[in-house]
Amino acid sequence: MKEKLLPFIKQFIPFSILLFVSQLLITRFLFAETPFYYSVYSVYAFHFILTFLLYLFLVFVNVTFFDKTGYTFLATGILKMMASVVFLLPLIQSDFEEKIPDVGAFFIPFFLFLLFETIHSVRLLNQE
Repeated sequence: MKEKLLPFIKQFIPFSILLFVSQLLITRFLFAETPFYYSVYSVYAFHFILTFLLYLFLVFVNVTFFDKTGYTFLATGILKMMASVVFLLPLIQSDFEEKIPDVGAFFIPFFLFLLFETIHSVRLLNQE
């Protein structure tokens, strides 16, 4: 299991740090006057933890039930979307006036993390 998880971790941590620093600089300098409901730290903590845990589960299923890996990837994608809605629910229900920048600041990294996870999941499926 380690040999399937290690290449992911070696690329995932630098990828996450690069995205985090990029978004932090963009929000601090280009959107300095825009108030955000969620901090960059909380958005990236959510994405990092969720992506890592779901990929860890995907590797576990790949090792134990190889033929169910594709279905597991689809299920984890649905879980990720549901968790995103739950994460954004306080923003949606709040009286916060400018919600669009927050939604963009959440979903741009969401899709980048999803793309990263998809690429590694396809590699995982093509190994055997």
